[in-house]
Amino acid sequence: MLDVTTPNPVAQDEAETLSEHVFRRIQSAIIKGEIAPGSKISEPELARTYGISRGPLREAIHRLEGQKLLVRVPHVGARVVSLSHAELIELYEIRESLEGMACRLAAERMNQAQIDELRRVLDLHEQDAAFQAGVGYYQQEGDFDFHYRIIQGSGNRTLAKLLCDELYQLVRMYRLQFSATPNRPRQAFAEHHRILDAIAERDGELAELLMRRHIGASKRNIERHFQDAQKTAKPRGES
Repeated sequence: MLDVTTPNPVAQDEAETLSEHVFRRIQSAIIKGEIAPGSKISEPELARTYGISRGPLREAIHRLEGQKLLVRVPHVGARVVSLSHAELIELYEIRESLEGMACRLAAERMNQAQIDELRRVLDLHEQDAAFQAGVGYYQQEGDFDFHYRIIQGSGNRTLAKLLCDELYQLVRMYRLQFSATPNRPRQAFAEHHRILDAIAERDGELAELLMRRHIGASKRNIERHFQDAQKTAKPRGES
């Protein structure tokens, strides 16, 4: 007879699998904007939508909070993150500094095989249908992500924890949101190639400068977006 106080390893594994599955689905929906920024997260509604019990769902929500995709609001509950203009610019200022440093270190530390693999990543990006159509840039994560590869290639574990763990999905959310700006995909692709060439030449100073300029260009793109939104917004009281 099974002791009821002993955890059932099969049930435990199933719960972990369910939690991982729903975590990935909600994460993807938030990053793609299918769950709108600022939306309140309803546990009963998500449990019904994904056919999952509250335990694994709460574990998934907790992980999404750790990735800064959800924020806990006192007396309200969890909401999808929605950064203000100022907060978003601050995030990009952090990226500009830290990814610039990562790029300099990558030029010093990446081996030839890693550099060759990074060129293959850019070849893959160029073949993407959305990129060819000029409507977006390739947005797969992890090893398919140019920025992720460089950060990992820096060999600095603290940088990797900050940029590839704690802030990574939050940054991806906004990179995806602004990647469809006209002309930006091809500009970004050309900038990536120049950064990679500097890394391949082992010119850490140039690689850092080019990465900072690259992220700075993205930051200016965001600033223009907010300025255009303000210009087109109707005055209060106008129907």
